[in-house]
Amino acid sequence: MHDTGTRLSRRGLLQAFAASAFVAAPTYTSAAGFLRGAGDVRRIKMYSGRTGEHIDMIYWIDGKYIPDALKEVNYFMRDWRQDAAANMDTRAVDIIAATRNLLETDNAFMLLSGYRTPQTNAMLRSRSSGVARKSLHMEGKAADLRLNGRTVGQISRAAASVAAGGVGRYSGSNFVHVDSGVVRTWGR
Repeated sequence: MHDTGTRLSRRGLLQAFAASAFVAAPTYTSAAGFLRGAGDVRRIKMYSGRTGEHIDMIYWIDGKYIPDALKEVNYFMRDWRQDAAANMDTRAVDIIAATRNLLETDNAFMLLSGYRTPQTNAMLRSRSSGVARKSLHMEGKAADLRLNGRTVGQISRAAASVAAGGVGRYSGSNFVHVDSGVVRTWGR
């Protein structure tokens, strides 16, 4: 098993330690301010029930993405069915981080689906009418998430307040879709 939470370059690790010395637990007054960001730290914390992997990583410090950290995020959010990774849109990663921060929790998101290959998307589409033919998952711009201790409604409201992409509520399946596409909401 590949534990993406433990692989980080020395430089990335030093940057993360430096950041933690300045900001132990950042709070943001608004999601818009978080996405504009200046002088803050962005952290992604997720686990995959499919692969058993966990990621808890600072990927952005004081206006700069950490390339090694983004590589780990890309690998973690890969299409596990095909073992294929793609570059995730950093805006999607930012939306996920902002949403979790707004929920004021230390719990990790459970990643149900991140990047999808066209083959995986076609297979899922053949099984469900809820899978888009031109899904943003295939562009690395979307994720389907759950969060212990928070309802679909709470997660979707937090994600929608970021006002940076699409938010879909799938209450029957207990997950929220977030993407870095056009700002819109759907579902119940």
